[in-house]
Amino acid sequence: MSAAFPGVNNSLLLVIDVQDRLMPVIHDGDKTIANIQKLIDGAAILGLDTMITEQYPKGLGNTIAELRFDEKTPVLQKNTFSCMLEQSVITQLSIYKKEHLILCGVESHICVLKTAIDAVSHGFTVHVVADAVSSRSPESKQLAFDRMRQSGVFIVSLEMILFMLLDYAGTEEFKAISKLIK
Repeated sequence: MSAAFPGVNNSLLLVIDVQDRLMPVIHDGDKTIANIQKLIDGAAILGLDTMITEQYPKGLGNTIAELRFDEKTPVLQKNTFSCMLEQSVITQLSIYKKEHLILCGVESHICVLKTAIDAVSHGFTVHVVADAVSSRSPESKQLAFDRMRQSGVFIVSLEMILFMLLDYAGTEEFKAISKLIK
């Protein structure tokens, strides 16, 4: 696991299971969705590769319509809790060849947790965006963070990760990111 900061060229944003039938029961769901959208928008500004997963869409629905993302963004279906156990995800990750994974989505204590821990075991440096993940209860979210830290996952904020991906102030990207997070 690399302790170096993530950069646009060596990182990928993975949006996990922000789906129709999950989000209504998620604690602080509206805030979580808003922050995930800012993260997706920030990734687009920076040219950061992004992937989206959907857990059993037949039962849980598709990614919520409120999330806007580039139509070329891969949306991969899965039946596994960990994205790292889904062959289509592994195949797509091997195409991108990134060292850092930036995770957001739901639920913190299930799919995000298992993906984060498995990604670390696969050699990725993992950054979970604390204000862009949630669970049905805040207690489950906190326990997930505790368990992730024990496994070498970095817990970061939306603002923290977006500025970690920037190298310089005064650029057009800096101005756009600054405007996005205000």
